[in-house]
Amino acid sequence: MSAAALLPVLAVLALAGITVAGDYFLKLASLEDRPFCSLWLAAGALLYAVSAFGWVYAMQHLKLAAIGVIYALGTILMLTALGVLVFGETLNTREVAGIGLAVLAILLLARFAG
Repeated sequence: MSAAALLPVLAVLALAGITVAGDYFLKLASLEDRPFCSLWLAAGALLYAVSAFGWVYAMQHLKLAAIGVIYALGTILMLTALGVLVFGETLNTREVAGIGLAVLAILLLARFAG
């Protein structure tokens, strides 16, 4: 894959990271007594809004199906890591198996996203 072709893929992964960062702030907001009056909510919403510019770039260079596959895989892995590493959430065997099957399903879908 050439550098020019790799850039949109990296952009989609970065967008997944921005969205996960927004999710992080929304999770912090959810832990507040008044989550809808929280600055964490505003920060999460702002990150979601900023990501729109990146989505336009990605959509100029990739098919929606390809974007969906890349974004889904990145989001699943990043959100899982965020939950476990930052919020101390634990995963049981069923959840690990479910995440593994989700990754497998997304990789199988990637075959058709060409």
